[in-house]
Amino acid sequence: MPLAVSLFASQLVYAQQEPVGQAPPETINQPDVQAITEFGGVLTPRGQLIIEPSLQYSHAGVNRLTFQGIEILSTLLIGVFSAEEANRDTWTAAVTGRLGVSDRLELEAKVPYVYRSDTLFATVPTVDGSDAGQFDIDRDLSGNGLGDIELAARYQINRGQNNWPYFIANLRYKTTTGDGPFDIRRDDGGIERELATGSGFHSIEPSVTALYPSDPAVFFANIGYLYNMKDSINKRINDDITIGDVDPGDAIRISFGMGYAINERASFSMGYKHDFIDNTKTQFIGANGNSTTQSSRSLNVGSLLLGWSYQIKPEMSVNLGLELGVTDDAPDTVITLRIPFGMGMY
Repeated sequence: MPLAVSLFASQLVYAQQEPVGQAPPETINQPDVQAITEFGGVLTPRGQLIIEPSLQYSHAGVNRLTFQGIEILSTLLIGVFSAEEANRDTWTAAVTGRLGVSDRLELEAKVPYVYRSDTLFATVPTVDGSDAGQFDIDRDLSGNGLGDIELAARYQINRGQNNWPYFIANLRYKTTTGDGPFDIRRDDGGIERELATGSGFHSIEPSVTALYPSDPAVFFANIGYLYNMKDSINKRINDDITIGDVDPGDAIRISFGMGYAINERASFSMGYKHDFIDNTKTQFIGANGNSTTQSSRSLNVGSLLLGWSYQIKPEMSVNLGLELGVTDDAPDTVITLRIPFGMGMY
């Protein structure tokens, strides 16, 4: 998964006073908040099409010091050290379309274009008898192209009456239109020469969102399960190793937070999201036909969410989201700018 892991865009408005006189016909009630796209929010009104261009920047830095040797005392180490530093930057430009099919059903499609740039520096120790040395690895990699197109559907389950929250059922499917990690160019030793723009695996994510309006705020919570489909790669990466079956780790995803209306045009939101990602199992087949399966470690990706929104006019707003990683596996910073605008279709 492209993994990579983004904040929502929300715009709260003040509730209108109850009408005087004859009551209007009964309609599907919804809280006054725009779609919370990442976690599944209130649906696009029936017959409306929302076009949302967006630009996202993600930065992740890794500094790792590894010791190989013997610890005599807590302050005395005998052995060798290896140091690794990596800076990973990703720019994603995307166009998202959301169509309100009915008062309860919304369909969405997202087409991203990805540019990635990695700078890797490592100091690797070498040991030969009593003589120890080291050598440095300094590599710059990049990759760009179409990312993984995503399709989604959302359905409002209830009307939110009798002081109940609104429940939204969400289903998202991610394609493999981007170049996956086994589609990119490699040298004769199997070392990558460019970076992937997609995960390389189909995935399906069902989730449920709860929204609870408490004027002038709206509280939200979401829980979902990301299922990554197993695939048979059967691709030789060098003269000795062939990649067989790969089973990407699934993930449990939770998030919660609050959006607060500052005035009729501006709002502020804050929240937290956490992904519990299971390990990935990869089958390696040697030149002699023997195979082994190796598992990666599981990941915990947690981020603090902050967002700001300003409604320029009724059919257009500007939204800025910020994610700050709070676990070692999360990106350090993710900044997302969205400018959704709507138009009537029928």
